Amino acid sequence: MAAGDGDSLQACEAVERLCRGYWYPLYAYVRRRGHSPQDAQDLTQGFFAALLTGKSLAQADRERGRFRTFLLTAFDNFLHNEHDRATGC
Repeated sequence: MAAGDGDSLQACEAVERLCRGYWYPLYAYVRRRGHSPQDAQDLTQGFFAALLTGKSLAQADRERGRFRTFLLTAFDNFLHNEHDRATGC
């Protein structure tokens, strides 16, 4: 939750922990879906870039469920959007 709180030192440290803790599981998730290692790396990095530059983290709410579920849903949406963009749908 602290990662979505702005530009404070606490938020920066929370973002670092978030990226360290979730990068590989999200990368592995994309690999299991059949993407090459390079594509999986690009998609995972792109997701984190979009997540950190947008306001998505501020939308995470403990009352609505686990953060892991929020992150995976956001990642799935990102992957669908990237697929649509790549295929012109």
